[in-house]
Formats: sequence, structure tokens, C-alpha cells
Amino acid sequence: MRREQELSPARRIRLVEFVRSFHLGGTEGQVVELLRGLPPWYQLMVAVTDHGGPLLEEVWRLGHLPETFSFHGTVKQPNTAWQIARLAVWLRRIRAELIHAHDFYTALIAVPAAKLAGARVVVGRLDLAHFHTPLQRAALRWATRGADAVIANAEAIRRMLVDEERIPVQRITVIPNGIDLPRFDRRMAGPLQAPLPDLGGAPVVVHVANLAHPVKRQEDLLQAIALLRRRGIRLHAFLIGDGARRAQVEALAAQLRLKDRVHFLGHRLDVPAVLARATLGVLCSSHEGLSNAVIEGMAARLPMVVTRVGGNPDLIVDGERGFVVPPFQPEALADAVARVLADPARARTLGANGRAFVERELTLERLVNRHDRLYRAVLDGGRRFAWMRSGRSAVAQGGDL
Repeated sequence: MRREQELSPARRIRLVEFVRSFHLGGTEGQVVELLRGLPPWYQLMVAVTDHGGPLLEEVWRLGHLPETFSFHGTVKQPNTAWQIARLAVWLRRIRAELIHAHDFYTALIAVPAAKLAGARVVVGRLDLAHFHTPLQRAALRWATRGADAVIANAEAIRRMLVDEERIPVQRITVIPNGIDLPRFDRRMAGPLQAPLPDLGGAPVVVHVANLAHPVKRQEDLLQAIALLRRRGIRLHAFLIGDGARRAQVEALAAQLRLKDRVHFLGHRLDVPAVLARATLGVLCSSHEGLSNAVIEGMAARLPMVVTRVGGNPDLIVDGERGFVVPPFQPEALADAVARVLADPARARTLGANGRAFVERELTLERLVNRHDRLYRAVLDGGRRFAWMRSGRSAVAQGGDL
């Protein structure tokens, strides 16, 4: 594109994308999208702390063999210092100019290693740090303060960084997650990984989240379905995801006599195809960053019912692209789901509005362009692209970065 050509550097930039692993997850998926979409003026290298995960095959197909810097145990163990030293040596050897650390463990290693190697460093803060211990939170705050730039993916995270961690606002840029819509649409129209239950045309709500962290609050969805059942509303649920809490949530479904209504699908690599067969989507977490599950639901034209936490209100405007309810309130969740089911025409409008928002604000092209410009601003010492200093997101401004 002409605008990109005008702004493209005269040489290739040596960039390292550093992520904990390539297991299924929102952060990991976004890193894969960056590896796939960043322009050719980057010489990309990849590093991980855990060389595993089903997304690793895609990374290999893209031509990257990640370097591993294994993180064992707690931050205080001697291995942390050893991995910092190893990373610094590797960064010097490959002459890296910039390293982007996408999560907690990689930030702790990347920031001091980059300083030792003479490279610039960007730290991603993509959640509200709600599951960290006080020591971990202090270590992450230290690493974030040492970064040349910080990326948050939601306004709520930016506010937390400024108000609670005292990160200078001019160092923070909000870059929302992005989605490769043509690829998503192909997957949505594609075959299922495994058959789904035959529900006889009953409405289906889909909840996509891991079953490892209590903040995902699958319990509230089950309670809401039980309330709807007592009202005579027929509704089934597909719960996509897995984790240590699965047996506990399954036991609650049995206790609420919902075993015939709630279907645990486990890990699925065909989420778009499942969404294509759903009526609406729900995310009822008590804490969130900017949820890829919500973005994918919107991309699938599903009306979404979400809790008013984290980045959810950045995505769903109540009554426009879905409904927003307070967390920990199954009754409010049930009421919002009932409103969707009671008015199919309005539900279609909500879904269409969500898809239009994704097409306008959350495309892969925008994700890549926003990162590209920030990377180059950091390497340039901030003299160019002064708009990066505003700390406001493109979504909040209603325009591209």
C-alpha cells in the first residue's frame, strides 16, 4: 500500500517476539497473527519459555524455530538469573534491535536481558494481573517500568497501569486485539472437528473460556440456565475449554439437573465452526482483558452477553452489539439471555452490529499496522509518530493508528 511504502524503513528490523508458549490462548493466538502479518521489513525471530503447544506447528509453517529459555519454579530461583544471562547473550549474537515480551514470565526475563544486550524492549500487559501474588505483581510492575514502551489491549488495563502501578501514561499505548477475518470466515464455514450433540433446533449459547481459572465464572452461566429452565425457556449451552476445574463445573451441572442442557466440548480447534451453529455467545467472567472469545463471537455475528469487567465494555455497547450485565449476578445474566431469545430480529441486528464493529476496528491489518508503528516509534526514540504518546486506543478515538 502506498502509505506503508512511504513509511517503510530503509533496512530490515531485527525483532524478537517472546511469548511463554504456543499453547491455546488469546495471547499466543495474537502472536501467531503478528508472525503471519508483520511486513517484510522485519527479520522476525521467536523465543519461548516453554517449547510446546498445538499452535507451534503453525509457527513452524511460518518458518520460525523458537529459541527456548526455560523458566522453572518461582522468580526467586537462580534459574531466572541464568535465563536472563542466556537471553542477553542470544540477543547480542543475533543482533536483535527490539524484543516484545508478551506476558508475565517473558517480561521478567526480557527487560533486564534487553538492557544487558543494548536492545529496546516492549512489554505487553494484556490482563488485570488479578491472578498474580503480591510478589509477582511487584516484579511485573518493576519489569513494566523498565520497558521502553508498554502495550495494553484495553482501556481498563491502561487505567490500572496508570492509577495503581504509576506507569507514566506517555509510555502506554492501547492496541486492541485483531482477527484475520477472511481466515476466520473460512474456518466458520468449514467442517467440525467432531460432531456436536443433536439438539433438535433448540437455541444454543456458547461460552469459550478455560476451565482452569475461577474468574471465568462458568458457574454463573449454569445458574442462569437453571433459572431460564424454571421459566420454561429451552436453551442448551456449549462450554468450550478445559482445565482443572472441569470436574467441579460438571458436578454443578449435575446438581442443577442440567446434564441434558450443558455440553462440555473440551478443547476445540474448530471454534469458528461451532460458533456458526450457535444462537448467542456469553462471557461472564469476573475479570478480563480484551477477550478474543468475545471478538470471535462478534465476528460470527452472534449477539453477545458479557459482564461489565475489563475490556468487555470496549467491545460490547449495551443494547447496540449485545448486552452488558454486572458480574456475579446469574439473574441479570439470565434476563439478558432471555431478551436475546425473545426477539430474534433484534438479536440479528445486535449480531450484525458486532460484526461491523470488528470489520471496522479489529482487523488483522489494524493489529499489524498498530504494532509496526509502535515498534518503529520505539526504535526511533519516540521522535516520530507523536500520536503514540497519547495513551489512548484507536477504538476510543474512532480512527486508525
